[in-house]
Amino acid sequence: MLAIVGEDAVHRVEGLPGESGPVGLTLALGRLRALGVKGLRVALPAPGHPLGLSGPPDFNARALDAEEAVVCHGVALGLVPEVYEAGPDGDVHVEVVWHCLAVREAPPADVPSLGEAERELAEALREATEVLSRLDVAGSGPVAEAAVDAYRARAERGREVLAPGYPPRAVRVLELAQRVGLLISVAYENGHGGAVSASEISARALALRPVERTARRAQVAAYNAFVEERERGGR
Repeated sequence: MLAIVGEDAVHRVEGLPGESGPVGLTLALGRLRALGVKGLRVALPAPGHPLGLSGPPDFNARALDAEEAVVCHGVALGLVPEVYEAGPDGDVHVEVVWHCLAVREAPPADVPSLGEAERELAEALREATEVLSRLDVAGSGPVAEAAVDAYRARAERGREVLAPGYPPRAVRVLELAQRVGLLISVAYENGHGGAVSASEISARALALRPVERTARRAQVAAYNAFVEERERGGR
């Protein structure tokens, strides 16, 4: 639960069956388990890409606005976060309300297996690197280098990217996907890199877009690996 809350002040769940109002996260997770929830799947949708969602349209629309959601395994419920900032200037804190909604019992959209995700990520990264190197438009400079150095420092501290019990491949895939996601963010944050013409800018965007999509798919596959293992009877 600490990993969910992070540095936020408080998380509450609203609309939970059997509860008349918002409840704390600990109580909510216990209630979901009592309702029959056996696991939680992560969804990371983006416009035009309902990654990890299964419907209905109302839930999908909310999840797309938030760009993230959680779908319960075992019970047709899902949760979408809504983030608020509260407090006076200089002491602003973050509060999150998770809206519990009905979902459609169907396979989540566009989620690959771990093996597929690992292969796709390696291939997409290689292809994008070749294109960006050829165009000499990859993100670079002090800001990019500082971001990459910060990522390496966090990795070297041995941070735990997934809870105990996940397959080693899931950890490997998630670490690679997060590293790729960071590099894509750095590239976007550095404007157009070395691109100077409209065609170069367009080519750069076309090279980055599928890699970003593949990285998100890989992250979802890694986060959901524990539930997928249980579904297959692996645990």
